[in-house]
Amino acid sequence: MFRTPMPRLRQLRIVSVAAAGLLVAGVFVAPPGHADVAPQAAPAPAAATNTIPGVDEIVSSPNLKLVTNLPKVAPLDATNSDLAFQGKYAFAGNYNGFVVYDISRPSSPKVVSRVLCPGSQNDVSVYGDLLFLSTDSPRSDESCSSTQVLPTETKWEGMKIFDISDKANPRYLKSVQTACGSHTHTLVPAKDNKSVYLYVSSYGPRETYVGCPPPHDSISIIKVPVKKPTNAAVVATPNLFPDGGFPGSETGSATSGCHDITAYPSKDLAAGACMGDGVLMDIRDRENPRIINQVRDTTNFAFWHSATFNNAGTKVVFTDELGGGGAATCNDTVGPNRGADAIYDITGRGDARKLNFRSYYKIPRTNADTENCVAHNGSLLPVLGRDIMVQAWYQGGISVWDFTDSANPKEIAYWERGPISTEQMVSGGSWSAYYYNGYIYSNDIAKGFDVLKLNDWRTWTAELTRYKELNVQTQPRYLGR
Repeated sequence: MFRTPMPRLRQLRIVSVAAAGLLVAGVFVAPPGHADVAPQAAPAPAAATNTIPGVDEIVSSPNLKLVTNLPKVAPLDATNSDLAFQGKYAFAGNYNGFVVYDISRPSSPKVVSRVLCPGSQNDVSVYGDLLFLSTDSPRSDESCSSTQVLPTETKWEGMKIFDISDKANPRYLKSVQTACGSHTHTLVPAKDNKSVYLYVSSYGPRETYVGCPPPHDSISIIKVPVKKPTNAAVVATPNLFPDGGFPGSETGSATSGCHDITAYPSKDLAAGACMGDGVLMDIRDRENPRIINQVRDTTNFAFWHSATFNNAGTKVVFTDELGGGGAATCNDTVGPNRGADAIYDITGRGDARKLNFRSYYKIPRTNADTENCVAHNGSLLPVLGRDIMVQAWYQGGISVWDFTDSANPKEIAYWERGPISTEQMVSGGSWSAYYYNGYIYSNDIAKGFDVLKLNDWRTWTAELTRYKELNVQTQPRYLGR
């Protein structure tokens, strides 16, 4: 979601502000124009399903079914955000903190602990006994009982580090302040595994924003010694866009930092979704990532939001969060090529590698005009021989789609709830939908924690892969192509 610092007075304590992303009344309308990378007309998705389900009515393809749902519980009843996994546990971010679930029985997950520590978005990742929590809202201090303040009064925002060796009692260890806060972050293990780096993405500088003045064309890199996490500190702030990046337009966001970065450590690659630019990076030197190719789509992309590699590292799926996650973009007015995914093939070698546009993918269903719906967080399924991912679309639900043929992506499964309201726009739907060890887990903004099961002959080989730990923005490699 777009970052929207808004003051809120609320006491925060350890046990579990509801902040939604920027609600855009309309959506960007792209006039006929040019794209710097050739994204022209792409093959449209399969014919749309025009029957919109009723309020909270569940509809799905036969091969994807809900196993169970755990509703949100106060005080962690704010906006749900990202997910991470380790062993038999799932870690679910919430704008008021995070929840630890025991998912040893996916049909009956249990709450192990709730940690109240407000500060949007509270995106989470885990590494061994450490949990990292992003804070991207101006705070009165770095504690878990801080209050939100005006940007002109910012005292702290950035990264929090917790000890999760005891899952029932996470302990807050350390904070690291970063420029413009931490909207999202990406774990990149050091080559010697003695440290882990956090690539911190943030944006939205303003002259009056304390700690976040323009220009802001950089990311912050935090080095965390695994055995001495309290020594964590910012070790680099590389300027990714010395030329300032995309200056912005009536239909697309200007680049000012990045929204999200996905690293593929085993291939020393990363892909950055940086608001107005998509980039491919060499990360062999963990403290000095280098952009080796940069692309723009000034015709159909409004806000480069996130990225996913295929297993071979020969493709990148970028998402466009048109409307910031608060607008209805899955309708005939917006069409199939905006608020969608864009699939790029990686060609060439070394520093000559380039991102080459192949096609767009968008869910082939029409949503109500009261449903926020746009491409959002997803993960690759570890399917042998094919490129298949599952993806959240807010109130558009969850889509499983095959992009083995980059030019002709196809949906193979879907699941969604009907609109929260047919009278007015109410923010909701799946924020993150990720595959982990046989099941799909979704953190629904409004409805809570969902567990789903996919049964499809095209994906059965995913059952052969078992992860010990999964942070989706730190992409693991599995056997196969």
